[in-house]
Amino acid sequence: MHTPPLFEDLLIILLVSVPVALACLRLKLPLLVGLMLTGIVIGPYGLGWIKDLEGVEILAEIGVMLLLFTIGLEFSLNRLREMKKLVLIGGGLQVLLTVAITAAAAVFFGRSFNQALFFGFLVALSSTAIVLKSYVERNEVDSPHGRAGVGILLFQDISVVLMMLVIPILGGKDSLSFASVAKNLGGSLLALILIVLAAALLIPRILKIVGKLRSPEVLLLTVVLLFLGISFATSQFGLSLALGAFIAGMVLAESDYNHQITADILPFRDVFNSIFFVSIGLLLSVGSLIENLFAVLLLVVFLVVIKFLIIWVVVRLLRFPQRISVMAAVGLAQIGEFSFILAKAGKGFDLLPDADYQKFLAASIISMIATPFLISAAPGIGYFIQKILKDDSDKREPKTSEDDIHLTSSGGLLNHVIIVGYGLNGRNLARVLRSVGVSYAILDLNIETVRKAKAKGEKINFGDSTRREVLHHAHIEEAHALVLAISDPQAARRTVKQAREMNPNLYIIVRTRYISEINELMDLGANEVIPEEFETSIEIFSRVLLCYGIDRLTIENRIGQIRKQGYEMLRSPSLPQISTPNLNAIHESATTETIKLSQTSPIIGKKLSQINLRQQTKVTLIAVLRGDETFISPSPKFEFADEDILILFGKNENLEKAIEILQGENNGFNP
Repeated sequence: MHTPPLFEDLLIILLVSVPVALACLRLKLPLLVGLMLTGIVIGPYGLGWIKDLEGVEILAEIGVMLLLFTIGLEFSLNRLREMKKLVLIGGGLQVLLTVAITAAAAVFFGRSFNQALFFGFLVALSSTAIVLKSYVERNEVDSPHGRAGVGILLFQDISVVLMMLVIPILGGKDSLSFASVAKNLGGSLLALILIVLAAALLIPRILKIVGKLRSPEVLLLTVVLLFLGISFATSQFGLSLALGAFIAGMVLAESDYNHQITADILPFRDVFNSIFFVSIGLLLSVGSLIENLFAVLLLVVFLVVIKFLIIWVVVRLLRFPQRISVMAAVGLAQIGEFSFILAKAGKGFDLLPDADYQKFLAASIISMIATPFLISAAPGIGYFIQKILKDDSDKREPKTSEDDIHLTSSGGLLNHVIIVGYGLNGRNLARVLRSVGVSYAILDLNIETVRKAKAKGEKINFGDSTRREVLHHAHIEEAHALVLAISDPQAARRTVKQAREMNPNLYIIVRTRYISEINELMDLGANEVIPEEFETSIEIFSRVLLCYGIDRLTIENRIGQIRKQGYEMLRSPSLPQISTPNLNAIHESATTETIKLSQTSPIIGKKLSQINLRQQTKVTLIAVLRGDETFISPSPKFEFADEDILILFGKNENLEKAIEILQGENNGFNP
């Protein structure tokens, strides 16, 4: 039987990728780098093991689509609206400036204007797949530099449409007018808006119908259909398949099934993603690289430096701090996968000679291979540049922060709480502190968030908590506590270290998403590290124990013990035995019952100690509800009133007797 070439190629890719992945993990190298090097070795310019390049490219494109789909599941339409300034202004400026500067440099070196403009298109795009994959692995998608990077990448992906339309004109083989290009582009953008609106209206209704079937298989099939269908729809209007996948993910993020969808899709994403990164390496000609090594390395330096400088300036113009601007710029300082598509198209129109094509491919792939290393080094580069560059805006920031904090802090800045991050957790903490009269000051790096919150009278200021001068002007030396509620692991670690040095008596609480950060943050000086994963687990098991009738005091003691031990019980692969009564036996033999006291009840006006309920019936009174008040485990002096709701716990036969007594149906009642 004949074996399809694509099947053989897929088997070879997996056979080589698995040991390479193991080696990368052992050597602590980025897996992306190992996969791209794998493609170079087994590709047509290496050992020549891969035959069906076109089929591998299709699988690779599915990998990019799945990556954008899962990223979209982490976003939502509301979140995208909040990022419109980053997408439109940040992304627009970056693309325009990069195209203009690259084109000017190409003209200077003797290229024609059309070729120079085309080179600008190639350089303007960054690698959505590599950058987002690296940010996901480093838990930095929600960080300030992560949001800035994602916003710029989204605009780049949309701008590919215009670039593809302009290429035939630059090649001189299409007489389309500017009006025709504008019409086509406008049609594509209008189609994009209509697709988003249609998806937002139809998908929730479709999922509601599918959800009633309670079939995981049907749900998964429906999600794949929606994912592929929206991607296909966007491609029909000149937009990329990956952009359609991102839209599908964003719309599904609003549904109640987003977590289940993410869990189902992740295995497929990881497999196809690996194929994509291998496919990047398949393009590189090692012989051409060696032959033009100096020119390629020079081109790599130019590409990385020019993109870094442009993106750095753009993000600074958006009022981001120096450190965040540098980290975003370092992350996007490479050539993107969509540039390869443009390069192939341009080659067909004689915009990119064969010699330049191979040099460009080599330089692009090298910049991609370097990206994970650059992103890892980005925090250090950011802190270094922030330290040595003190421009006018930096000099004004501390003074402005100091004035604003004095004017808007909740009370005097003495024995106060410093809240870093004004997300959901930061807002809730500020609300509670304000209600009880505790003074506080908030620091956040989103200038729009600061403006909106300050307009509502909130005690918030723009400031980077990793900077000693910002913490100083927030009076950290006189503060009682510091609460870090941000999604930037690097910034959290540096802030904890700085804060502990500046105030040894400060009580530092850090919210983190992942358990791997607990020990390091504690070593740096945090008093408490609250991982969202474990707190969710605690909430779940506490509710389960309540269902089994375990009293709240026992549960709270257990929770306190877990937190005091640094969640060691939850981190251990084998849980220690808890000395608690057999829960199944308790559940089978006892249950809870709720009754409402009427005016005829003989216990109205009497105290709990007077009715001897437990002695007479062996039933325990767990709680009493009175209007909006709840009395948990009421004391012996608690006095019953009309319309009190009693929650009782005990065996069924004992509960029946207790209800008869409490409702006055048992003449044997003897208070």
